[in-house]
Amino acid sequence: MAEVTFKGNPMTLVGTEIKTGDKAPDFTVLANDLSEVKLSDYKGSVRLISVVPSVDTGVCAVQTKRFNEEIANLGNVQVLTISADLPFAQARWANENGLNDAKIFSDYRDLSFGEAYGVVMKELRLLARSVFVIDSEDNVVHAEYVSEVTNHPDYDSALAAAKQAK
Repeated sequence: MAEVTFKGNPMTLVGTEIKTGDKAPDFTVLANDLSEVKLSDYKGSVRLISVVPSVDTGVCAVQTKRFNEEIANLGNVQVLTISADLPFAQARWANENGLNDAKIFSDYRDLSFGEAYGVVMKELRLLARSVFVIDSEDNVVHAEYVSEVTNHPDYDSALAAAKQAK
């Protein structure tokens, strides 16, 4: 498993680590209206999954805004932001930050995504900061588990992978 820390403290990741070259596992998360959403709902497009512990924190907010702004010009790329925040908090945050069209989903109910991608921090019941890019044929073409959860991901690598995926 990937090793991550939160403010220098080691975290235990629960689930299956995903690597470049793996088939992307499906999962179920909740939209802001509590409807279920699956990865397979976006089949046929490139998906950049931006995972944040909570959209209500500084680094997470920057990450969510940056990926949504930079991907806007790429056409067939969907940005899916996932956290364990409640859907209502995500909707409030998106509204306050002018990202009403952003796809921000909640994994709070059963951690389906977190366990499938090995990003559940057992000690906090939050998702570890990470980024996955999945091509239109459901292959993982980029996987990053950020080693210190309070740090930013490698935006350039993730964006380059999304641009190159088909």
